[in-house]
Amino acid sequence: MKFFEPLRDDLMVQQQISNAWEHMVGVIMLNQTSRKPVKLTLPEFLYWFPTPQALLQADEDFVKTILAPLGMLNVRYKRLIRMSQDYLTWDGEDATMLYGIGKYGSDSYEIFFKQNYSVEPTDKELKRYLQEETECQI
Repeated sequence: MKFFEPLRDDLMVQQQISNAWEHMVGVIMLNQTSRKPVKLTLPEFLYWFPTPQALLQADEDFVKTILAPLGMLNVRYKRLIRMSQDYLTWDGEDATMLYGIGKYGSDSYEIFFKQNYSVEPTDKELKRYLQEETECQI
């Protein structure tokens, strides 16, 4: 059995991933669950499925086994698959064009990948992050 190092608890999930697809996977995982199980599950998920193509070719039952700690297996699986299909032809602009990505995911993408700090998120963690970033820049 392989051990997967969980993501750091002192950083947001978005600060610990390396590309936009991983970001969107993290956003879908964070939907209706707390960050702690996501920080445990995401490293293993990305180990087995490092790209959208790898996820799209994976066995559904195996994917769901990894997603099990997050709950909502069928919904989460469907969102990840549909988002990954969309991602392959996405232009990288409007994140809400990806299946399953709403305001939180779009705001997060704008902040972490486009460095657009003019967004006005409603999520308290994104608000806190933006406040800390702007205070550091002063």
